[in-house]
Amino acid sequence: MPPPTTAPIGVVLARTAKTASRAFDHALTAAGSSQPIWQILISLKTTPVANQRELADAVGIQGATLTHHLNGMETTGLVTRRRDPDNRRIHVVELTDHGEQLFHQLATAAIAHDKRLRAGFTDDEITTLATLLHRLAANLTDQPAPEPIRRE
Repeated sequence: MPPPTTAPIGVVLARTAKTASRAFDHALTAAGSSQPIWQILISLKTTPVANQRELADAVGIQGATLTHHLNGMETTGLVTRRRDPDNRRIHVVELTDHGEQLFHQLATAAIAHDKRLRAGFTDDEITTLATLLHRLAANLTDQPAPEPIRRE
């Protein structure tokens, strides 16, 4: 069998994802936080009051890992946790004013990172790239690829 003329797409994709993730980590660190904290903050921002189980599902981390992060975030004044009055076994997590401030600081870094990723690409190329990435994911999950986003 002759050697491939190009690197396998999985290798290219994995390397690109790792590079993009590292760059995002650096951007968030420079802005004063980390990717797990950003994921928690953005989840709380889009669902202002959430219990820890819902939050763990939204962020995609295990409950114990979330608890670890929330302990630190509560200590530094980014979030508050309180028992749900309707179900005392559930903790409700909310952003504090300090958490809101950090969210906006990190959002600025995330937007700048996204602009950096998009540099040199047209809107149509970005749409095509997103469509292709969704198709790749669908190939691996047996899920249908979503319809491409059309710009008017």
